[in-house]
Amino acid sequence: MGTISTILGTFGFGFGTTVGIVIGYYLFIYHQSTDDPEIKPLVELDSETIATMFPEIPLWVKNPDFDRIDWLNKLIGHIAMKKPVGLLNVKVIKAIKLKKKDLLGGSDPYVKLTLSGDKVPGKKTVVKHSNLNPEWNEEFDLVVKEPESQELQLIVYDWEQVGKHDKIGMNVIQLKDLTLEEPKLMTLELLKSMEPNEPVSEKSRGQLVVEVEYKPFKEDEIPENLDDPNAVEKAPEGTPSGGGLLVVIVHEAEDLEGKYHTNPSVRLMFKGEERKTKRVKKNREPRWDEDFQFPLDEPPINDKLHVEVISTTSRIGLNMHPKETLGYVVINLGDVVSNRRINDKYHLIDSKNGRIQIELQWRTSS
Repeated sequence: MGTISTILGTFGFGFGTTVGIVIGYYLFIYHQSTDDPEIKPLVELDSETIATMFPEIPLWVKNPDFDRIDWLNKLIGHIAMKKPVGLLNVKVIKAIKLKKKDLLGGSDPYVKLTLSGDKVPGKKTVVKHSNLNPEWNEEFDLVVKEPESQELQLIVYDWEQVGKHDKIGMNVIQLKDLTLEEPKLMTLELLKSMEPNEPVSEKSRGQLVVEVEYKPFKEDEIPENLDDPNAVEKAPEGTPSGGGLLVVIVHEAEDLEGKYHTNPSVRLMFKGEERKTKRVKKNREPRWDEDFQFPLDEPPINDKLHVEVISTTSRIGLNMHPKETLGYVVINLGDVVSNRRINDKYHLIDSKNGRIQIELQWRTSS
């Protein structure tokens, strides 16, 4: 009998608790007001109502630290009002004995240049394929705003067809260590990183040879086109004075479709010269980011660039279609001479939806 009483008591307690919670919940919801609360602006409230609210106001609002606020406002104003004070001219000359990154014993190096504290994208040299001792001789101008604190960061990367580009090495140059308007030739040892606690490796990553010169602006002589998105770098030394350097950058393609296979690469044909990108296997939206340079004795005002996307397969045997065209486009170069830079996507002829992004630059020595 005692056991039955215990079971019934437990059941009754559980049932009653559940019923009580449900009833209490519905009573709570039923008695809630359906009207939205009325919120009045402070100017419409009387002094007694405002006094009741005063304890809820945070101390930092009631008693602000005016010195700290003033310091913060000055800092924000200083950051917002930073103006260009000079140009840093950097000539990337060459690299020496770079560390091998590819399995076949080579590397495809390029150099990226950035100024600390600068939010604009860094500048890059062209890629030198299969070369551990590349020569660039490319010049870049970077806008300087804080010469006492900014530093030039130089990173040498190994370009990769797929995935992230491998870092070969890096180094930095403090702008405050440069003598004004005096070119300085420097041979930098490439390091894994600039961390002070980074262990020193006995194996060399190579050297980078650059020439840098900081040129401060004179009063009221700040160039107007510092932020021009179409600005291009100067042509390297040795470029004919009446000509220039045509730079073709093959960025990417999209919606490619091969009938038998889609392993795209790009072939450029210009003035009897032929250049090719690497092949990307089984990819309808490949990315190359490869640069090609054509030194010219005169501007290519009436010339055309033929761009063709092709697909090839390495399979041998009974394959009757080892190569097929995925589309092509012919680009008139007159516009790039007048605009100095064009970065556009072109619809591929003989392709249903395929497009290719090509960047063209016309660099002169002046």
